[in-house]
Order: sequence, then C-alpha cells, then structure tokens
Amino acid sequence: MRTTLLPGLRLTAFVVVVLWISIVQPPVLADEFRMPKVKEPMIPARSVNLADFGGSPDGKTLNTEAIAKGIAALAKKGGGKLVVPAGIWLTGPIQLQSNINLHLEEGALVQFTSDFKQYPQVAISLKGEKQERLMSPLFGVNLQNVAITGRGVFDGAGQAWRPVKKYKMTDRQWEQLLASGGVLAYKGDIWWPSEEARKDRRPVLLKLVNCRRVLLEGVTFQNSPAWNLNPTLCEDVTIRNVTVRNPWYSQNGDGLDLEYCRNVVVRDCRFDVGDDAICLKSGANERGRRIGVPTENVLVEGCIVYHGHGGFTIGSEMSSGVRNVRVNNCVFMGTDVGLRFKSTRGRGGVVEKIYISNIRMTDIPTEAIGFNMYYGGQAPLDAKGELTTSEQKPAPVGEGTPQFRDIYIDNVVCRGAQTAVLLQGLPEMPIRGVHLRNVSITAKTGMVWVDADDITCENVDILNDKGPVLNLFDVKNSVVDHLTFPPGAEDAITAQGDGNSGIVIKNTNLKAAARDFVLTGGASADAFKVE
Repeated sequence: MRTTLLPGLRLTAFVVVVLWISIVQPPVLADEFRMPKVKEPMIPARSVNLADFGGSPDGKTLNTEAIAKGIAALAKKGGGKLVVPAGIWLTGPIQLQSNINLHLEEGALVQFTSDFKQYPQVAISLKGEKQERLMSPLFGVNLQNVAITGRGVFDGAGQAWRPVKKYKMTDRQWEQLLASGGVLAYKGDIWWPSEEARKDRRPVLLKLVNCRRVLLEGVTFQNSPAWNLNPTLCEDVTIRNVTVRNPWYSQNGDGLDLEYCRNVVVRDCRFDVGDDAICLKSGANERGRRIGVPTENVLVEGCIVYHGHGGFTIGSEMSSGVRNVRVNNCVFMGTDVGLRFKSTRGRGGVVEKIYISNIRMTDIPTEAIGFNMYYGGQAPLDAKGELTTSEQKPAPVGEGTPQFRDIYIDNVVCRGAQTAVLLQGLPEMPIRGVHLRNVSITAKTGMVWVDADDITCENVDILNDKGPVLNLFDVKNSVVDHLTFPPGAEDAITAQGDGNSGIVIKNTNLKAAARDFVLTGGASADAFKVE
C-alpha cells in the first residue's frame, strides 16, 4: 500500500528528518573509523528460580551457596537464566559462569555482605601480569556469553570499605562520621570504617576479566567498595540502560572503567557517582605497556551523568593506548569536568581517533573541556591561564611520553563552567590535532591553550565573564575560524612567551573586545596572521 503525503506535510517531514539527523546523529568525518558490530551473548532459553535452590530473600540469610548452586545447575545443562525474584538477597561474592544470565526481577535487591571474610584473595593474570586483590562481589574470568539483566539492584556495601576525606564533608557531617566509629589516618584527615578496611585492598563491584560477549542491561549497580563496573580485557561488551550510583564523596567511586577492552557499546545509561563516570583506561606505566592491549572501538551514546569527576574521561591510566572512540548525544550535569582527558609523564601510550558530538553540559565547576598532561603534578599554567612556575623544561621523549592526537569535538553546548577549554600539553610532546567545531560555552574564564599544535577552532562561541577569550602559551600551527564572544570582552587573544607561531585568525571580529591582542613575556605579533 502506497502512502502519499500532501506537499506541506512532505516538506514538514523532510525538515523533521533533517533536524533529527543534524541534532541526534553524529556527523561522520571522512577519516572516522568504522565501528564493528558488537556481538551480544547467546544464552539458552531455559530458566530456573533462585528460590528453588534454598535461597531466602529475608535480608539476613546468606545466599552465597544458593546462588552458586543455581548457576552450577544451569551451567551443567549448557546455560540459561537464573531468576532472582523480589526480596532482599544477602550474599557473598557471586562467581559468574559462561552461558549464564543472572536476571533480577523488579523489586529484587542483591545486597552484598560487609563481612570481609566472605571475599577471598584472588590472583588474576592480565596477559602474564599478575594482579592480586579481594574477589569482587560480581566476578568472572575467561567466560563467554555472560549477561546480567532485569530491573533489580546490586548493592556493594561500599560504606563498609571506603575511606572518606575530611575536606569533602561539612563540619557537621564529619562529626557524625566520627561518632559512628571507624579509625582515622593520615594526620586525621581520612576516615576509614574500620582498621580491617584500611588494611585490605578494596574490590571493584563488578570485575570481568578476559570475557567475550557480555551484556549488562536494565539493572542498577550501586554503592561499590571501589570502582563500580570494571570490564578488563573483554571483547564484545554491551552496557545498555543501566543505572550506576555512588555517593558523591566516595573515594575512587568511578562509575564505568573499561580497561583493555575492544568492541564496546554503552547506550542509554545513567551515572551519579563519586569519581569519573564513564572512563576509558588501558593500564598505567611500564606494566600497562607490557600488557599492550589498547581500549578501542567504543561507542558511548545517549547517556546522562548527574555527578562525577568527569562526564566522559580518558586516562590517566592509558599506557596501552585508547583509539577509535565515538561519544554522541550525552548530557552532563554538574560533573567536575565535562570532557576530561588526563595523563602524565611516565604513562606513555597514544590516545587518538576520538570523535565526540552532540554533548550538552550545565554547571561544570572546572573545565567544560579539559586536557591535562600533568595529572597529579605541577602544571605550567593553572585553569585561569596564570603561570604557576617560572619555567617548564622539556623532558626526554621516550616510551613513557604520553601522546594525545586526532580528537574531534563537534556540537557541544555548555552553560556554566569555570574555564571553557583547557588544553595543557607537554613542552616535549604537545597535544596535537584537537578540532573544536560548533561549540558554545558559558564560563567565568575563556580558553587556555598550552603546548599545543595543529589546533582548529571553528565556529566557537565563548561567553566568558573575565580575562581573555583565548590565552596562548607555546601554541603552533593552529587556526581560529569564526570565534565569537561578548562585545566588550577584556581581551580577545592573549599570547605569552616566545613559543607561539603559525597561528591563523580568520572571520573573527577581534575589535569587539576592549583589546584585540595582548602580547607578554616575549610574545610576537609575527606569530599571528589575521585574515
């Protein structure tokens, strides 16, 4: 049957389609990677109920053995779904097996015990590199076809494990914390729930190592002892419509940390956590480089982050590299940094071919877009573009030198940040090939670029309250095309030092600012070409 649209309706439909493509769909660049099709687990249709294995959802009976029996019974038959019905299911760690779907029905709460004795020490081999720590509440190694689905909640009892830093609490909150018991460490500035917690190495809530075809869907993961979700050396991972929660003050309370993973889709998820929300990693320093497996082929889209140190983050542990990443159509509200890239000397590794589009942000306390190659160290400039040290000498370039390059950021709106954009490279290895296009940011201070090369800034609108719109220090071979800012801004462009060169400014009304150029510390007008 053919349907014919009237001319007016046909035009309206065309406009809707065009708007949908331009707003929701990511722009495809000529050199963008092709995302492989991510394979989802294939699990037999049979199912069993946890209650049939002696489990009790009363919140006081330990169900570790019942859950293990249910998983083993299914595995013996070739796999299937273990259904966890409504109730409070207290348990120790759950060891997952291949071809199993752990399915939480609505109203089901899997409450992991705070009894540390239930979590044995385990040794994990990561490409020959040994790692020892307590078993994670959700744990699996060398598995295929693994799923955790449903509408229930996993709670990691993180309050029994996590330290709390004093500066994150109000005076009253700190007093209440001390009154609850626990022990103090580090000059009384860090509180631990117990001496046992202080001595043990906290596990992540979910640890899957060297697994293939993984699905996490629908459930809530919350209150983790350390990181929340940590697939490691996994391939074909789908994380869809999950909620990840941690207290805002939770130390190392990351939401999702993908390590050494490839072919991953993270779609329509919600994060409200105490550290980086969505983070891509690949090991730290020499050990990470020896493992030598980059995190690659990752699609993140349709996600919301309510709180976190970074909305989307790469690093700082990226020593095996991160590449071929697409982030699209996400919202960050109140994250410390919006788009966060971090590393430091000694890490090594290459981050490249990163494509980010259609990002909306509000109330960002620091940088809307931030690159920091001095993570945990002394940077030459602070977020305000002011020198913090008199001189930064280049270090020798070697395998420990981190590299960030070929990063495309398109269609970004941020309303409220401290600093609009901070690009902070190393003098021996500048950040290269960061391309900002169709970006609009409201911030207290504008853009700061330090030790950067081949930066393009096209159709960028910076609404800063004070200081220069763009502050440059050792920036080379870069183009600013159609930069707009509020009339009467203090300075359009400030250049510091004699290391700037090859900077082209075009289609930009520099005279709209109180001063078009401010050159200090030996900066030369010859570094600029205005078209």
